[in-house]
Amino acid sequence: ILMTSVTNTQNKNQQQKNQNEVVLKIASISHQLGQWGEQQAVFELRQAGFEIIEQNYHSRYGEIDIIALRQHDMLFVEVKARAQTQRDTAVEAVTWTKQQKMIKTVLHFLERNPQFHAFYLRFDIFCFDFHQVFAKNVQHDFSKYTYDLQWIENAFTMDTEFINL
Repeated sequence: ILMTSVTNTQNKNQQQKNQNEVVLKIASISHQLGQWGEQQAVFELRQAGFEIIEQNYHSRYGEIDIIALRQHDMLFVEVKARAQTQRDTAVEAVTWTKQQKMIKTVLHFLERNPQFHAFYLRFDIFCFDFHQVFAKNVQHDFSKYTYDLQWIENAFTMDTEFINL
């Protein structure tokens, strides 16, 4: 009876390990898509004359994928890339909650970088929606696939009276 119990525990541990590996593979394709999307967004921003100030700025409130400057405009950019298998489109993934986290993160950034207070602040979203399913254990060159790109300027605004830090 003791051997059966140990075997069942080992089987359960192996099943859990297999489930974790599947989750990691799924996360890796999402991670690949996200990194590719950020690289494409940086390229598009530079083509439009923006200087990239920072990428992946973190605070306790959240993350800003890209911070960019051009003249008196300061952009805070969220990048979303979605494969066909995911439930929502890229733009639908930027929820009100995500917007609030971004706004709080921007306020955190500005608190630490007062030299940018005089700039016009803008929230843009880059959305990459692909029309196919990707194999999860393969390194992809996403630029070879068909996708829709939306660069949404002024996607939302910052209304600080509703923000509690």
